[in-house]
Amino acid sequence: MGKEEESKLVAELRDTAGSAVSRRLRRTGWIPAVVNNDKGEAQWIQLNRHNFELLLHRHVSESLILDLAVAGKDAKKVLLKEVQHDPVTGHSLHADFVEISMTRKMRIGIAIKLVGEPVGVSQEGGILEQSLRTLEVECLPTDLVEEIEVDVSALAIGHSILVRDLKLDATKLTVATPGDLAVASVAAPRAEEAPVVEAAVEGAAATEPELVDAKGKTEEGEEGAEEAAAPAKKPGKEKEKAKE
Repeated sequence: MGKEEESKLVAELRDTAGSAVSRRLRRTGWIPAVVNNDKGEAQWIQLNRHNFELLLHRHVSESLILDLAVAGKDAKKVLLKEVQHDPVTGHSLHADFVEISMTRKMRIGIAIKLVGEPVGVSQEGGILEQSLRTLEVECLPTDLVEEIEVDVSALAIGHSILVRDLKLDATKLTVATPGDLAVASVAAPRAEEAPVVEAAVEGAAATEPELVDAKGKTEEGEEGAEEAAAPAKKPGKEKEKAKE
């Protein structure tokens, strides 16, 4: 399948919106969607779920520029702005599109992908941490990329890669994310925590007070606690024991 065919999407108009309508569409294999233009006008459409998800699986990112044909009319260039997924099944629930001009710059978030194994991890036992997963950029639709790869293989413990360190084509992508934000870093391995709870229990057992009964014998704390919790004996029975 060619690249042009991969970017084509066919949709049908839907007259009504709402939760009940959306549920009915999903039960019959459709996805409710909406297309917004630069005037703020919205067009309600529906997509074949199988075809739409098949298109998504061919791409790394869901931020795609597509040729969307609605109700048999000429296709328009649109940006797939957002897809809502079912948290259990992963199926698409709703899609938002926005019409774009191929000659006008737009602001969009591009996914960041870390590649390579840092020396701080492989040789020093550190932990790789990714602080930023999306980079906000301004670009023409023709210059949009699905993801930005960042090589982290040279990172040692305590070192970071900042947004301003990224190697990007400044003639195509204008970065809107602050340059001092960390993209990825390698942290030192976390020290094992001492068994504080166990030590506390042992200390409590060593210092537990002894109880002394009327005969001068010591009793362990646990049994003493049980005796303290037991109901007091009636005075009458104590006198009967004394007579015996």
